[in-house]
Amino acid sequence: MAASTVPVTLLTGYLGSGKTTLLNRILTEQHGQKIAVIVNEFGEVGIDHQLIIDADEEIFEMNNGCICCTVRGDLIRIIGNLMQRRDKFDRLVIETTGLADPAPVIQTFFVDDDVQAQTHLDAVVTMVDAKHILQHWEAKEVQEQIAFADVIALNKVDLVSGADLDALEQKIRAMNAIAKIYRTQDATLAIEQVLGLDAFNLERALAIDPDFLGEEAHEHDETVGSIAIIQEGALDGEKLNDWMSELVRTQGENIFRMKGILNLAGRDHRFVFQGVHMIFDGRQDRLWSATESRVNQLVFIGRGLDQASLQAGFDRCLV
Repeated sequence: MAASTVPVTLLTGYLGSGKTTLLNRILTEQHGQKIAVIVNEFGEVGIDHQLIIDADEEIFEMNNGCICCTVRGDLIRIIGNLMQRRDKFDRLVIETTGLADPAPVIQTFFVDDDVQAQTHLDAVVTMVDAKHILQHWEAKEVQEQIAFADVIALNKVDLVSGADLDALEQKIRAMNAIAKIYRTQDATLAIEQVLGLDAFNLERALAIDPDFLGEEAHEHDETVGSIAIIQEGALDGEKLNDWMSELVRTQGENIFRMKGILNLAGRDHRFVFQGVHMIFDGRQDRLWSATESRVNQLVFIGRGLDQASLQAGFDRCLV
């Protein structure tokens, strides 16, 4: 990712999970970075303005509805205004309301050319209220916030027994096999656990938890879960494109996220891709090294996904 693009952290989580507490920690931490903030619960937040450049302009309140409903207009416009003062801040943090679906916010960084050229999504950080989350587990917003996360903070652990925490973490892991999970009290996370993660890519996920590639990652009882395909072989680019296009057309609503590192026939560079629902983005990456195996690695996170069907579709793309 070009050094000139602004890293963006999306902070999400259900009502009362601790998003505002974490945001305040980020803003008051002595990390030496200037942070611009977009937040649509600003009226309830006590923010230390001294760490925000031109606070009245750099902290944006979206009070005309949920951020995921206004994102196409307001978010693009606000980011555009911010980028006119690019030298005034180092990174951007977006805090969504607790009832927001993260997908439209994430999609903004792939569908708008100007936003895509000037920013990059560093990570999706989801706060989870360990004490109360099970009461809301069936809520669509809760499931999507967890499924989209690169980092999950299990907050309020002081209110829950160790056994219950273990069970909750296992339940979350079945839904999202690649997110890094931290246990926190009062949203106490180190700044390096939240910012500068470059977590919105598969390689980082593999580094965080190589075990998610195991068979246990495919076996779950929940409606929402993770599926991984790990396989050697060269892929036919046209067949791959046809399969992906068909996949997002027919199953895009149920595929929350997908990401992968692929070996395309006749190419010496890796091809990396990521998708959010029906938005698909792929690009040429670095050269394959002489010592690494050219293994295709794909991860799908979504609702009601079929391992056998996805595997069969992938197999049809092999040369």
